[in-house]
Amino acid sequence: MKITDLRCAVIGKHPIVRIVTDEGLYGLGEVEFTKSYLKPFVLHFREALVGEDPTDVERVMLKIRQRGSFKPYGAAVSAIEHALWDIAGKAAGVPAYKLLGGKVRDKVRVYNGSVRQKRTGDRPEDYAADVKWMMEQPQNFFMIKQGISFHSNMKDTIEGFHYGVTQKKAGYHGAMDQGMISERGFNHMIDCVIAMKEVLGDKVSLALDCGPGWMLPDAIKFARAVEQYNLMWLEDMLTGDYVPWVNPQAYRELTTSTSTPIHTGEQIYLRHNFKELIETQAVRVIGPDPADVGGIAELKWVAEHAYMHSILMAPHGTANGLLGLGALINVCATLPANYIAFEYPTASDPWWEDLVIGLPPQIVKDSMVDLLEAPGLGLDIDADAARRYLREEDAGFFD
Repeated sequence: MKITDLRCAVIGKHPIVRIVTDEGLYGLGEVEFTKSYLKPFVLHFREALVGEDPTDVERVMLKIRQRGSFKPYGAAVSAIEHALWDIAGKAAGVPAYKLLGGKVRDKVRVYNGSVRQKRTGDRPEDYAADVKWMMEQPQNFFMIKQGISFHSNMKDTIEGFHYGVTQKKAGYHGAMDQGMISERGFNHMIDCVIAMKEVLGDKVSLALDCGPGWMLPDAIKFARAVEQYNLMWLEDMLTGDYVPWVNPQAYRELTTSTSTPIHTGEQIYLRHNFKELIETQAVRVIGPDPADVGGIAELKWVAEHAYMHSILMAPHGTANGLLGLGALINVCATLPANYIAFEYPTASDPWWEDLVIGLPPQIVKDSMVDLLEAPGLGLDIDADAARRYLREEDAGFFD
């Protein structure tokens, strides 16, 4: 089998990768909806892929892996890798998880980072009402993740929240504010945590997506202050999102200063850039995204290395779309005992649910997702339904 074409079309907000072969099989991969601009980066790899055997996934990846980088530029490589595993599974007639070593769980646990409504504000009572609404959703999530501090609007809506420069209308997703947090801002965050925990109790766990942007002294002080509330983790306080470095020394100082678990990793590309973070015990939880880290095999390698160092695993995935959900399900079915849950991605536009084939009517039940048993990544796109969303330049995408 040989690859005859690499195609990419932006459907809705997502760049969708389609690898075509001379035997009629094709594979699909999806880039986060926040990265519509990456279509040219995907197509840049066409010449390298044409003529290769897509079922030799690692051999193909050796040609392109070094051309990716930290979020967002690892996404093009990652989506191509997903499409290769999709073809490999279809060629073998098995789900992709079988080719990654086989499943170790029959259902995969997920947590809520994307099933949400617009919050009424940034006051403690607004946060309390928001988590109450999330608790009442039919998915019955075991855990909710909420954005605070630099990963929320409170940095703008709470007067005098911090002493750094505040960016206004930066013009792109992931612009980072940074600076020392004021006493008023610090106390406001604590009040929001208390309000949420009063609603959630010990029935639903709470994690906080915090940044990046914190200075280390503030991060240590806050992590200690919330120890009594038994949070699942504090995420991306120092780096994360679109920060193209890791800073494991600072993370280790933060981690060793508190019993509150510290989490990072969604922006990191390749296992190599997790090495020091894991081997120095710099965090308690890592959260690579299979759509950014270099693919599902790359995520599995990171998870196995973390397992050997007693570091927990909770993959990122909130913006990955429904095809991205298929990639998450397949790889997380194979992960070792350090796996907690992955961040459940929803459809970025409601009509995606009419385009994607292979998902049950209710995907999440009691915070668990069934494995997809169709060959490959288990999902497909209804080409006839999707054509109405194609641009003229992409008219041949499904041919």
